[in-house]
Amino acid sequence: MQETVFTQTRIISEADLDDMQHVNNVVYLRFLQEVAISHWDSLAPREIRDTVKWVVRKHEIEYFYPARLHDCVELVTWVSSAGGVSSERCYEIRLNGKVIVRARTLWIAVDPVTQKPLRISDAVKQLFQLA
Repeated sequence: MQETVFTQTRIISEADLDDMQHVNNVVYLRFLQEVAISHWDSLAPREIRDTVKWVVRKHEIEYFYPARLHDCVELVTWVSSAGGVSSERCYEIRLNGKVIVRARTLWIAVDPVTQKPLRISDAVKQLFQLA
């Protein structure tokens, strides 16, 4: 099946920069989390968002090229797999069509009441076109 791809753009601001005048690695991590949340919010109806929350188990990030002040970067994300209680989300950050960051995050579904891992339902998999 084809994964559901979600894209946002962002203009790099001074607050995003480190002392070398390129985007700080922690800022890239924030971008990944924000685009993942936006993707989830755009797909999942309120009743699912209220019963399934996500926590990070692991991030893997590769940095290829820097982004600088006023650059317009494209944040691209999709869920590549989901099973049991975990799902893998992939990301690319692009500048002028060139991949400057590639990342993966292992997310764990959690019951918001018990805060324990939650088996990912077929309904959630269908949101990501994985079922």
